[in-house]
Amino acid sequence: MGLRAVRSSALVSTLGMSAVLGLTLVLAGCASAGTVRVLATPGYPWHTDIVATTFWVGELFDPSASDGSQVYSTYDSLWQESYGGCDGIVVDTVCQTERRFAADDYFPTSMTPAENPFYLDLPFDDINDDAAFARRDAVVPWAGDPGYAEHAGDRTFSYLKNRWVELRLGDRTCFAQIQDAGPGEYDDAAYVFGAGDARPQNARYGGAGMDVSPAVNACLGFRDLNGDTDRVSWRFAENNEPPPGPWTRLITTSGVQ
Repeated sequence: MGLRAVRSSALVSTLGMSAVLGLTLVLAGCASAGTVRVLATPGYPWHTDIVATTFWVGELFDPSASDGSQVYSTYDSLWQESYGGCDGIVVDTVCQTERRFAADDYFPTSMTPAENPFYLDLPFDDINDDAAFARRDAVVPWAGDPGYAEHAGDRTFSYLKNRWVELRLGDRTCFAQIQDAGPGEYDDAAYVFGAGDARPQNARYGGAGMDVSPAVNACLGFRDLNGDTDRVSWRFAENNEPPPGPWTRLITTSGVQ
């Protein structure tokens, strides 16, 4: 299968539904015994025990780095403007993060976002990284699907922007949309799309394999508002998979700009 995701429909057609259910129970039992790390959900493969740091629209964490500002994203050169402003609170002209609350759907407390506050990044930039763009049709599992196949070779269209991701931490499950690339790496296809639970190539920021928004941070119950010790499990999700929740209150549909 290479880097393609193993899809549940193919597994069901090969083994039969009863066999799949049995396999799911076996894997789940092994996971609880500590012998393997498998989450029993059909569809795209799970990536487990991944360090997730927090970023937010409007953050400026390293002025000397080319990727040190969240005023813009790899997919949106006007990200802060598109979002509606600083996704947090402005203190002495600096956009800072803030604690979010379930009673407010984890939305920002001091501004009204124009896009989904449940967002994240993954280290595969299929627009601006030359190597990633060159092979995105070979490694992105949905590259051949309607809505994507017709954009082969189109550098103004991202296969990743706005895609849904399911995230789990302990007994909490949340969903978010991809709106940027990183952290630290931009062509880590083996980790992002692989079915073997590969570790991220990135060695910075605690070896993080993704950044998540303040809304996702709070939804999953991170210990730190802006740390590098929280670990999550995640997988890609189809557009019809996220159940109604705070993440579907405002869905981002904007394209690359």
